[in-house]
Amino acid sequence: MLEPLLGSTNAERVLLFITARSEAYASQIAKFFNTDLYGIQTQLAKLEAGGILVSRKAGRTRLYSFNPRCPYLKELSALLAKVMTFCPDDLKEKLLMNRRRPRRQGKPL
Repeated sequence: MLEPLLGSTNAERVLLFITARSEAYASQIAKFFNTDLYGIQTQLAKLEAGGILVSRKAGRTRLYSFNPRCPYLKELSALLAKVMTFCPDDLKEKLLMNRRRPRRQGKPL
C-alpha cells in the first residue's frame, strides 16, 4: 500500500515489521517476508540515515527500532497503524505473533 509513497516494497515491509514488533534485525525481516536480505539491509541503512530508525548492537546482531527523536514519528506511527488495519488478516496475525521463548521439545503447536 505504501510502495508508491515510499518508492520500495522493502521499505514498506521494514516499517510494517518494526511497527508490529517494535524492533527487529535484517535477517529476521527478510526471512519473515521471504525476500532478499540485501534489499532489506539497504532499506534499513537508508531509513537510519534519514533519521527514521536507530540501531543498536546486541552481541553480533544489529537491532533496529524507531527513532524517538524523529520529529514526525507520531504522524508516521499513525499512518503505519492505519495501513496495518488494511493488511490481510493472516499477515496481520503473523506480524503481531511474536514468540521469543523456546518451546519444550515435542510440545504440539
